[in-house]
Amino acid sequence: METALSNELPIEEIRREFPALLREHNGFPVAYFDGPGGTQVPRAVAEAMTDYLFNHNANTHWEYPTSNETDAIIADARTAFAEMFNASAEEIVFGQNMTSLTFHLAHALGRGWAEGDEFVVTELDHHANVDTWRSLERDRGMVCRVLPFDTESGQLMLDKLPGLINERTRIVAIGAASNAIGTINDAAYACRLAREAGALSFVDAVHFAPHNLIDVKAIGCDFLACSAYKFYGPHIGIMFGRKELLESTDFPKLRPSPDEAPERAETGTLGQEAIAGAAAAVDLIASIGTGSSRRERLASAFARMHAKDNDLTRKLWTGLASIANVRVYGPGPDAERTSLVSFTIGEIPSAEVSRWLAARGLFLSHGDFYAATVLERYDIEEQGFVRAGISVYTTAEEVDRLLEAVGEIAASV
Repeated sequence: METALSNELPIEEIRREFPALLREHNGFPVAYFDGPGGTQVPRAVAEAMTDYLFNHNANTHWEYPTSNETDAIIADARTAFAEMFNASAEEIVFGQNMTSLTFHLAHALGRGWAEGDEFVVTELDHHANVDTWRSLERDRGMVCRVLPFDTESGQLMLDKLPGLINERTRIVAIGAASNAIGTINDAAYACRLAREAGALSFVDAVHFAPHNLIDVKAIGCDFLACSAYKFYGPHIGIMFGRKELLESTDFPKLRPSPDEAPERAETGTLGQEAIAGAAAAVDLIASIGTGSSRRERLASAFARMHAKDNDLTRKLWTGLASIANVRVYGPGPDAERTSLVSFTIGEIPSAEVSRWLAARGLFLSHGDFYAATVLERYDIEEQGFVRAGISVYTTAEEVDRLLEAVGEIAASV
């Protein structure tokens, strides 16, 4: 797929691909800082979905043209995500969203586990990678072990992880990055410890995927899941699973449905237009980079986006940290982190801050972002975070606008 995006990452050309950026609110151009909760969608993605619905719409595996075309579109999408993850197409599973896929996987794996078996989750994770596994406490009588994080550094206490894993551990579930405070975790280390103990590993890459190129071989995970709507695609979940595990796991399924990987892990008719759009999002990112293969172009694109986003994240972090009555959370700008900054202003409820900023055309999310344990540890579960995310279309001028507006609010405290 060709787009107008330049390999040099010219911000104005990129922004022209996103119609939502033309929106105004109260006379202000809207600046979308809500990317960690869902990015805006470029034309190429919407056009791929419209093209599917208008020209190829059919169910799968029937011998007429639109059904054959649907099969090909889904197969091409599996290939796109296989190249994005450094996996094989037979290892790419589609579903409604990451949470549904993870519940489905937990249910399937839990069928083979026994009362008293254990699993490990972390305090830093989105609850889609906590409560999904904790459902096995009730359903299977399993035991949950929790890896804490340090509130000063915003980092997981990985030195405590070996003590949580033993011969009864069945799976270690870890987030690759925190959607609440931006921490990037050493998922490869956690997966290695799990593997050495004979346990499985699951990685929540929902917040990691928009910022870093995934390599499931380097991570060494058994399963990994993410959501396309966090990296300029539609609302759909994608899961990697090692082929041998997809074929051996006792997934709940209908008797006539396929037994082969990856379809045996999928339930019912998929959101096929969303699959087409998700593949278009991968290709759009790849078009920002250079290289002879899609994966090489993705690597180049992520490197370019990372450099730009790092600069803006540092500007945002240091600017917010310098404002009286503003507190920023998580790893500092010199640490390995993603391009979000969560903050509070005095004791003002985060929803109130978000409304005030929205009136000035600055759209920021607020609350706990389903990472409720993180806020409990900081003792601000009632107040909530205000979260500012940097996306590919974010500009330095927008960051300046946000800093000026936050300064005005903070001066009133």
